[in-house]
Amino acid sequence: MPPLNTSHPSPVTFLLMGIPGLEHLHVWIGIPFCSMYVVAVVGNVTILAVVRAERSLHEPMFLFLCMLSVTDLVLSTSTLPRMLCLFWLGAHDIAFDACLTQMFFIHSFTALESGFFLSMAIDRYVAICHPLRHTTILTHTRITMMGIIVVIRGVAFFSPHPILLKQLPYCRTRIIAHTYCEFMAIVKLACLDTGTTKRYSLSMATIIGSCDAILIAISYVFILRSVFHLPSREASFKALGTCGSHVCVILVFYSTAGFSIFTHRFGKNIPEHIHIFIANIYLLVPPFLNPIVYGVRTKKIREHVLRTLVVKVV
Repeated sequence: MPPLNTSHPSPVTFLLMGIPGLEHLHVWIGIPFCSMYVVAVVGNVTILAVVRAERSLHEPMFLFLCMLSVTDLVLSTSTLPRMLCLFWLGAHDIAFDACLTQMFFIHSFTALESGFFLSMAIDRYVAICHPLRHTTILTHTRITMMGIIVVIRGVAFFSPHPILLKQLPYCRTRIIAHTYCEFMAIVKLACLDTGTTKRYSLSMATIIGSCDAILIAISYVFILRSVFHLPSREASFKALGTCGSHVCVILVFYSTAGFSIFTHRFGKNIPEHIHIFIANIYLLVPPFLNPIVYGVRTKKIREHVLRTLVVKVV
């Protein structure tokens, strides 16, 4: 545990520098980022509204999807608006407490995202491998408990982060070479040995990500085994297509998040702008893709949205 910050007061503000080496492209980089954010917000809000309005969608899959949508909205909103202010308005200053708050939301809701991916994989496993017992196994009470456990885990493991950073003395630069406040970028500014603090953060991220990814992989192995034994070839291809799109989104999330985590530990020779760009992808792309893969490609949600639009037009 680092000593209390008594000799060096915490800085009033930090300076976010964006993507080092690509400052001249910030305005243009902000355009696709903004487009993805708009799609993420519209798509996830639509999913929440549709599931809330349609009682027939109050099934395990859609309830977990709503949890994922809320997580996506918080995760993207905690980063994108501030990032766009940096890219388009040159707003580099961020208050110390605001920086710690953003960091907490990013890390804890990334853990929530991983947890809800696992919850949805478990739901798909039960639905495909034990279809007759799906609703009896995943009751509303158990779904609620799973959601609570995911939230408690994410908050409990990452609540110490802002507390640890509050205690550190900062006597170096106030410049954060990143587009948002993340733990490893802030802790580098401390003027004492933070090896234990860094190892704690990396260990928490690695344990949560690895355990969830392994369990998701195991569930999809069982799912694929059941799909290949379906009597109808058409049903098998349809299930494979659905599982394939889900796996693609999950792979994007875990591969980019894993790259970002292990770059902090082993990737000293990786250019900083590549690391930061990848770190942005795992926060921006899943909230953008999830409504498309889990919403637009889901027949019940698609039909409800189209029916609502037709009624309004008429």
